[in-house]
Amino acid sequence: MTEQELCKLYEKIDAGVKAAIAEALEKHRRLGQSISVWRDGKIVTLTAAEIPPKPDSDTGF
Repeated sequence: MTEQELCKLYEKIDAGVKAAIAEALEKHRRLGQSISVWRDGKIVTLTAAEIPPKPDSDTGF
């Protein structure tokens, strides 16, 4: 596999991971479930109301 092909593969994987994360966040937000994130070296728990809504388009990332 060439370096260019690997780069394209990494981009596809990255896009897939970001889409999956966005879906999981949106699911938690809709169900009223909190999430925990790493922010400024600390674990912070966000309520469902604090989770931003998923962007309408796939280009939100």
